[in-house]
Amino acid sequence: MRPVSIADEMKRSYLDYAMSVIVSRALPDVRDGLKPVHRRILFSMHENGHTPDKS
Repeated sequence: MRPVSIADEMKRSYLDYAMSVIVSRALPDVRDGLKPVHRRILFSMHENGHTPDKS
């Protein structure tokens, strides 16, 4: 093990986490403009039969 400054480690770790969130969750996909969470919601609605022609 090697000693590391807590401030330096927090900066590095936060930057790594923030970039992973931006890449995986926060940016809409260029193909359809949807974020992953919205795509999952629409897919689930389709699987459960919630379509515009049904109530």
